[in-house]
Amino acid sequence: MEVLEEDEEVEKRTEQSLNSLDISDSLEDLETNVSEEKVSVPSDVPGFDWSSIDTSHLPSSYKTNSQKEKKMLQIADHFLRQYTHLCPDRKPLFLHPANECGVEKFVSTTLRPTLLPYPELYHWSGCASFVSNYLTMEPLKCPITLPSSLYSPTTIMKYQRGNCLDFTVLLCSLLIGAGYDAYCVHGYATQEICTLDQTQEPCPLLRKPQEVPVMKPKKYRLSIPSEPQSKFELQQKAKKEEEEDAQKKEKDEDAQKKEEEEEEQVVTEVEMPKRDPLHGLRVHTWVLVLSGKRKVPETFFINPFTGNSHNTTDERFLGIESIWNHRNYWVNMQDCRKGCKDLSFDLSDAICWEIMLPEGNEPLTESSEDDIYMDDMEMEARDVSFEMPLSWVTRIKVSCREFENQYSQGKKVILYEKAKVEKWPPYMNGNGLVERLTVYADLDCTEVVEVTEWFKNRADMLDRREMNKQTQLTTDYFRPGHPLLLKAHTYTLLEQESGHTMEFYHKARTDDLQKRVENAAEMIEYFVGRDDFLHIRHVEFGESENGMDTAGTRSDVKLRPIVQIKELFHRNPEKPADEDVEERIFMITDDRIQLTYHLEDHDTIASKVVFIRTVQRDRNGDEIFLTSDTCVKYQPWSSEKHKNVLHLYTLLWELRTQQKELKHQVRESEAEVLNVLKFREEEEANIKLTVSMYNTAR
Repeated sequence: MEVLEEDEEVEKRTEQSLNSLDISDSLEDLETNVSEEKVSVPSDVPGFDWSSIDTSHLPSSYKTNSQKEKKMLQIADHFLRQYTHLCPDRKPLFLHPANECGVEKFVSTTLRPTLLPYPELYHWSGCASFVSNYLTMEPLKCPITLPSSLYSPTTIMKYQRGNCLDFTVLLCSLLIGAGYDAYCVHGYATQEICTLDQTQEPCPLLRKPQEVPVMKPKKYRLSIPSEPQSKFELQQKAKKEEEEDAQKKEKDEDAQKKEEEEEEQVVTEVEMPKRDPLHGLRVHTWVLVLSGKRKVPETFFINPFTGNSHNTTDERFLGIESIWNHRNYWVNMQDCRKGCKDLSFDLSDAICWEIMLPEGNEPLTESSEDDIYMDDMEMEARDVSFEMPLSWVTRIKVSCREFENQYSQGKKVILYEKAKVEKWPPYMNGNGLVERLTVYADLDCTEVVEVTEWFKNRADMLDRREMNKQTQLTTDYFRPGHPLLLKAHTYTLLEQESGHTMEFYHKARTDDLQKRVENAAEMIEYFVGRDDFLHIRHVEFGESENGMDTAGTRSDVKLRPIVQIKELFHRNPEKPADEDVEERIFMITDDRIQLTYHLEDHDTIASKVVFIRTVQRDRNGDEIFLTSDTCVKYQPWSSEKHKNVLHLYTLLWELRTQQKELKHQVRESEAEVLNVLKFREEEEANIKLTVSMYNTAR
């Protein structure tokens, strides 16, 4: 029996040694993975030695601890001991890292609530975008543990770089200063969140807002009775259709499976991300904003690297260890195996969140058996009178020049899925360019499809430019205030023959012109809100001929003969329908005029008048003969006015006069197009940037 027991002990020892070897192998693999992660530093982030920074000029609060801060550190140590005793399997809490002077400071005192004097920073989105733009991201040295140091926000602002913890502390300081109920979060996230990898995400600039259809309720509805049908026949038809559909589906599924298998091989190799061996272990910090203050309707997260908001149920945030603000520290006691989607953020719930310093309104409970094992320091931590020490960090300051030039490297580049975004500070580029979006057709970002550029402070009021590389079309969008009242201009070249589409701020024009589309063969003008109810004018041209120059045109311009002018009018309610012209066509080459009138509500065929060969003169060349051959009319009119020959004769004289005026207006429109093209060429050749009188930095 003793021999058998010895054999069993030997077997147990060998099994334990083998298990320990397996565990050590897995740990070695994890260490190698972590070491590989250390090497993978973004290429656009140059190396920086934080140990070489000058700390001699920092105030004494950075180099020493006050009595209250020392007391807080002792309370934190006792809290950590109790936490590790009750939760030995959890990772140590991030409580009092060393600052840039090597002095341990409690994390809550590193927060410095500050409200900066810029309107953009009064809202959370402005604060988040400022932090993400102003700082350069540095990856953690070890992706599965937080660093042992935490520098002050002022030092981070000075050198404009930091890791996720530095981003979070600075952003949380600004949000608390702006009145938000914000907290720093220590937790776990996916590799894409931790490493600022957005190449698998669609560009937010390409997301189109969802259009909500407006359903107009019908006041009256007619219920039409259906014809009686046999239920048996309907069932038989349904069975036949199901059988036919099933056969078609089987054939289609077989064909689709073959295609999908071929496509999946390509997609998995190119598009599917690789499995992360450190999934669930990667440490990350972000900001939690609770609902309530500043009329925040719902609790949400902010990723400080991107400045984007996320729902608390976002699957990319895998768990939370602890949170803190400038007043207290909370430890999450909830299960995070399903991520953060089931977490409760009611910090007053002692079951879900373990608080370090009891709040002032929390009632004192009677002594229990656990209180017997507490020493004086732990009892003092539960003392309601003790409050968090004030921040040891000096006030965060940002000058106007620093706020204007937010990018530390003068430019920021963000890579998305099939898209690239580039950002510059104002006045960095001579043409006023501040942002550029490049859309690609492939994942490797080699084939450019479309480029969109945004401008600021342009004297010509240019706001945005869209360039389609496939159609070679360029569209310029202008803010109100352009000298020629331009709103948008679409073109391929700044030449008349290439074709143009010009939109105007019609309310500022005397002719209420909203849009003009012109090419070599035609010109269409759109009007809004005219007194004569004109809304479309369509002009057709013939081939260009050398002719006399019109006023405002260039000397090398070839005049195009006008073939036809068509005008469309809206309904004038003050006139009868048979006297209100809807369409007016002047066929210049055919010497023909055609009028079409509006319809009454009960009519189906419109009244028309056609004048043929109107230029018929006598020997003196003064008269126009109106005969049955020169006038064709369809008259379902109710009034006798249109049956009068004298009325038609007067109408013909008026139309002849209006035709001459229309020709002159068409030539003026052509001259205006040439003037706009010439003006735009001069603006692009001599780009000028304006400076606001309120910009004290410039």
